Amino acid sequence: MIDLEAIRTLADIPAAQAKLRGQAAAVKFGDRETSFAELDARSNRVAHALAASGIAPGDRVSALTKNHDSWYPLFFGTARARACFAPINCRLAPAEIGFILGDAGPKLLFVGEDFFDCALAAVEGLASPPRLIALYGDHPGFEPFGAWLGAASDAALADPPQLADDVLQLYTSGTTGLPKGVVLTNANYRTFLEAATEVDGFAYGEDETVMIVMPLFHVAGTNVSFSGLAQGGRLVLVKDFTAADAVQMMREENVAHAFLAPAMIQMMLIQPDADGAPYPQLKSIAYGASPIAADVLRRARATFGCDFVQFYGMTESAGGGSYLSPAAHDLPGKLTSCGKPWPGAAMAILDGEGRVLGDGEIGEIAIRGGIVMKGYWNREKATEETLAGGWLHTGDVGYRDADGFYYVHDRIKDMIVSGGENVYPAEVESAIMGCPGVADVAVIGVPDDKWGEGVKALIVPAPGATLDPADIVAWARARIAAYKVPKSIEFIDALPRNPSGKVLRRELRAPYWEGRDRAVG
Repeated sequence: MIDLEAIRTLADIPAAQAKLRGQAAAVKFGDRETSFAELDARSNRVAHALAASGIAPGDRVSALTKNHDSWYPLFFGTARARACFAPINCRLAPAEIGFILGDAGPKLLFVGEDFFDCALAAVEGLASPPRLIALYGDHPGFEPFGAWLGAASDAALADPPQLADDVLQLYTSGTTGLPKGVVLTNANYRTFLEAATEVDGFAYGEDETVMIVMPLFHVAGTNVSFSGLAQGGRLVLVKDFTAADAVQMMREENVAHAFLAPAMIQMMLIQPDADGAPYPQLKSIAYGASPIAADVLRRARATFGCDFVQFYGMTESAGGGSYLSPAAHDLPGKLTSCGKPWPGAAMAILDGEGRVLGDGEIGEIAIRGGIVMKGYWNREKATEETLAGGWLHTGDVGYRDADGFYYVHDRIKDMIVSGGENVYPAEVESAIMGCPGVADVAVIGVPDDKWGEGVKALIVPAPGATLDPADIVAWARARIAAYKVPKSIEFIDALPRNPSGKVLRRELRAPYWEGRDRAVG
């Protein structure tokens, strides 16, 4: 449980747990463990150093780093200074990072040693470049973190954070264009924490170990971290995900809970020792951020032997939205659902005019409640469009069934219109995914002079597999309508994905649509 009197805002988490279990491990990273008392003290030191650096309430502070245990005192210290933490996707190119820095306007940029050169290239040409601090590692162009921190006090600041404060600014993946800064407040996360312990997959026990493999610039990484620490859990943080290491860690560290993108689950399942021994403490694996094939999910449940929970949400809804409980995974016909709304949240299916549709009608999924963002940073028009009518318009196509379960077809822009029929790539991908020898698949629409768009499948063969396109077509034809079956198939080595595991279909479509206008998306 979360003591919501002691934890009013995210900034209160380390202090509240330090009073209860100060010497207990809060974060393990490699061979290093940080106790709750140490996390609390270091967060206060960061807050004082930020204030001494001229950081005022509402200012932005950014970080460019892989997962690292120094991220946590940096975040909590920023929150305690009433500033807003704006971590940056470290997988972006320098020009993309430069755009985000220009948009967020942070006064300080903390950089991990893996990205020193990238950061220098990104700030070049900025009208107001941030002060550069080496979060870990050394470089002559960066101020060492220890020197910046100096002898800062470990006492709490006098000015406590407020619910209205902007606390986290996460940038969208940019799969549809330039990234936008999603502004989340302490009030958003107060709502999140109020609901978390009532939601399977976020309700953790004291001292249970939670594995963090999702990047901390992504809402899945931050939310699992916040929920775990707020409930007195022990985080095991992974710098770079590898499937083999994740399988080993779940056993050796007695992991009880984890959040994994479907692509991660898929990679773990093909590890030679994945099903070679039990996972003694594993209670739940949460998944989300991108669709999962039904066959992959069935194999994962059999292999890991724990509860599975699906989450559907967006950065713009603080990661919340709906969830498919472990029990619902066993209900007939519900395995492909994303579940029912979170406590305190509302969902609906809207038509193009913003009207609420009935059960079984296909439209845009919308979310409403205290988890919905304050807005996009410096994007007033985009904010108005996305929050039109008091709903968060997700851009996802789906429907609700008579039992109140929601189903996601696909992103509106990814929908394929072939001969006047709507084809949703995720449905076709799910049909193909169970085909023997298929390791991964993405479906896109390509130009077709007769039908407007043709359904094309890009397939990654499993190691050692030899695939025949005719066999794949026959497999799909037995499972979905004929008009949805791929008209063409191409084999590739790997699918491009963003950090959350979403397939970058725009990149896959680009070569086929060069010089043409695509009607959808």
